[in-house]
Formats: sequence, structure tokens, C-alpha cells
Amino acid sequence: MDPNNTLALSQQHLSASQTPKPSATSSPEKAKAAAESFEAFFIGQYLEHMFAGIRTDGMFGGGQGENVFRSMMMQEYGKTIAARGGLGIADSVYKSILQMQEREQTP
Repeated sequence: MDPNNTLALSQQHLSASQTPKPSATSSPEKAKAAAESFEAFFIGQYLEHMFAGIRTDGMFGGGQGENVFRSMMMQEYGKTIAARGGLGIADSVYKSILQMQEREQTP
């Protein structure tokens, strides 16, 4: 038996046992808020890609300032859409969070 291999395996076992486990959320409201936040971010990113090809005309259009503003505006649109029901992503994420927590709590 190779002593280097044994050492490597024992170090892997040690690092795996020290990996922090996700803590269970004590309130479903926090899980719901996290799911809605994820959906808002996803929608904002989707909208940014959707509007990326649109160029503005006119004297006050374009530039770095508009790129920054447009990005912020799309994120706010994402938050608004998610708060008003969204696309249903938050519901799926919420259910997944609860299932993961149930698995972590059962021995």
C-alpha cells in the first residue's frame, strides 16, 4: 500500500467532514424571500439580455451612463415583476429550499 495515497485519502476524508452544511431556515418567510430574490435577479438578467441589442438615438442617447442606468432599470423591473407574481420560478425555488432543509434535518 502506498503511504502517499493513504495520506491523500485521509486528507480528503478530513476536508469532507469539515465541509459546512447549510443551516436550516427557522422561518418559511426567509425562504420565501430568498426564492423571490432569486427570481427577481433571474428576471433582471433575462431582461438585460433581451434589451442588449436595442440602441438609442438622439442627442442624449447612448454612452456609459445609459448602460449603467439601463442595467439598474432592468434589475428594478425584475424586482417588480417578481413581487407581482413573477414567472413562477420563486415557487419552485421555495419548494426546493424546503425539501433540502427537510433532508438536512432528517438523520
